[in-house]
Amino acid sequence: RQSPSSQYHGHFGDVMSVSIMSDQQFVSGSTDATAKLWDFREPKGCIMSFGGSMSDINAVDVFPDGQSFATAGDDSTARLYDVRSSRQMQEYRSESILCGSSSVACSSSGKYLFAGYDDYKARVWDTVTGSIVQHLDVHKHRVTCLGLQPDGQALCTGSWDTNLALWCGQ
Repeated sequence: RQSPSSQYHGHFGDVMSVSIMSDQQFVSGSTDATAKLWDFREPKGCIMSFGGSMSDINAVDVFPDGQSFATAGDDSTARLYDVRSSRQMQEYRSESILCGSSSVACSSSGKYLFAGYDDYKARVWDTVTGSIVQHLDVHKHRVTCLGLQPDGQALCTGSWDTNLALWCGQ
């Protein structure tokens, strides 16, 4: 039986998602409504904690610049945080979205943020303006996961309806 080389403690709720930020760092999201930045070189591990979410953080994804990350949460929002400034840079929210978000992905260009929601839709957000660019509506149950092709030309959404949908760029 193999043992882990390190263990990190610091969340007060279930850890829902992890995304590797660099060779030395990773970010996690938890049901304690925080995202945390961890460093393999630090004895305590956690070097920064990010609040702002009003509920569970279900997903995290590192932004292409390697200095920022996005979260998706049960408070109907997706958020963009910057590690250098230690703060939230943008909140992606719409009055018409009344459900949680369970998945998030950042485009390779950094221009778009993709989020999957419990209302059976995925949405494409402009990262700068914070506005919805497109609704992706094909599933018959919550959108639970997203996957992006590295060049950004295709997005795959997965759902509790047992289906996957492939969305290809123009």
